Amino acid sequence: MATVTELRNGLATRLATISGLRTTATIPDQINPPLAIVSLDTITFDQAFHRGLDEYRFTITVVVGRISERTAQTKLDGYLAPTGSTSIKTAIEGDTSLGGKAQTLRVTEMTGLSSASEAEDIYLTATFSVVVYA
Repeated sequence: MATVTELRNGLATRLATISGLRTTATIPDQINPPLAIVSLDTITFDQAFHRGLDEYRFTITVVVGRISERTAQTKLDGYLAPTGSTSIKTAIEGDTSLGGKAQTLRVTEMTGLSSASEAEDIYLTATFSVVVYA
């Protein structure tokens, strides 16, 4: 049975297949875009009516650059695409078993564009939802 750490690391590894995208399986002390941050939202236990299949819902927060940069939106558009070499969905779903740690997974949605601030900078971000069954 997979641990939360193994699943988070597996998602970060899949995201690292996107050239130029930094990834982290833990909340970073500093933001250095472009960056994908993997965090756990919820766990629903016993999905198969017996011990052994749990549903993990993860959030992938992608930070692309300062909100004032024109290139930040263009870069974000590539991450939002459903397919392609910079697609978050394509990268994660490229191995739905996360190296044998999960039964399956799916990127279900991009839930919002927003901003995040650190020190004096404001960054453009997008949030993706991923459901993992393990």
